[in-house]
Amino acid sequence: MTTRYTQDHEYVRLDGTTGTVGISNYAQEQLGDIVFVELPAVGAEFKKGDEIAVVESVKAASEIYAPVSGKVVAVNERLADEPGLVNADAAGDGWLVKFELSDAGELDGLMDEAAYTDFAV
Repeated sequence: MTTRYTQDHEYVRLDGTTGTVGISNYAQEQLGDIVFVELPAVGAEFKKGDEIAVVESVKAASEIYAPVSGKVVAVNERLADEPGLVNADAAGDGWLVKFELSDAGELDGLMDEAAYTDFAV
C-alpha cells in the first residue's frame, strides 16, 4: 500500500484503484480536539483540489481538499458520533472518505512519507 501526502496535510493511501483519504497526524495535532466532521455523500465526484469535507475543532474549522480526482465510494460513518477518532487514529480509524481514483497519475504530484515528514517539521 502506498501513502502520499499533500501540502495541505491530507493523505491518500492507495489500495488498488481505491484511495483512502484523511488528514495527517501532524494536521490533527495542529487542530486540537476535533468536535465535528462534515463528509460528502457517497457517489459525489470531485476533482483534485476540490473541498471534500470540513473538520471542526475547538480551535477552528478546516476545509479538507481532495488530494486526487475521483468518486466517493465510502465515508467514515463512525465520525458522526465519534469525531475524536481523527485525533486518536488519524491514519487508521479516523479516515474520512474512500475514493475510486479517476487518474492515478495525480499521485505523482504528491509527497511520499519521507518528503512529507521533512515538510511537516
